[in-house]
Amino acid sequence: MTDRIEGRTKRWYPDACGTALALEFVGERWSLLVMRELMLGPRRFSDLKADLTGISANILTQRLQGLEAAGIVTRERLPPPVNTQVYALTPWGYEAEPIFQTMGRWATRSPEHDPTLPLSPVSAMLSLRTMIRPGGGYPPMLLGFGFPGAGFVGRLTADALDIERGDPAKADVAFETDPTTFVGLVYGKRPFADAEAAGTLRLTGDRAAAAAFVDLFALPPKIAPG
Repeated sequence: MTDRIEGRTKRWYPDACGTALALEFVGERWSLLVMRELMLGPRRFSDLKADLTGISANILTQRLQGLEAAGIVTRERLPPPVNTQVYALTPWGYEAEPIFQTMGRWATRSPEHDPTLPLSPVSAMLSLRTMIRPGGGYPPMLLGFGFPGAGFVGRLTADALDIERGDPAKADVAFETDPTTFVGLVYGKRPFADAEAAGTLRLTGDRAAAAAFVDLFALPPKIAPG
């Protein structure tokens, strides 16, 4: 990020632009993805490493230290009986979610975007908040999303979608699946029955409501080659 040399800070970019300063904070490889994984609440080190495919423990430690030094991440200790250290975004860190949404909408327009690559449960959930049809007028419902080792509850109101960690079984409609299958249902419009027959989806609750929910999402159009 920055180097301390003879009592002064040496920056990557001798530039007063706010974008240049942002890159000082999050421009190193994996930094933004670490932040992404914390957008829906605190995580243990082991959970972060498990969901960030390909990152080493050493690099994850360095990125967490750098984000903490920048005031983006903080360490917390969960109360008993859990009594373990977790990493969490600071209030300023949470303010970055619109950046992720804008970058996501922008980058997925590239023909290079490959939706079949692995993604984490948090990434799948944040994509919903990014790609939901703009303008509001959504059908209110309570949704559950169950992935291996992770559960979320989404509250859809007429003008917003809020998602938090929770028990998906308490929802009106619940998807129990894996992130890749879920993305195929939402963005590829794969029929529910097809995934159920393959054994990769268990859908409970109002199926019509589930279909109406999926219809709220679409990837942006691709840019023209050249």
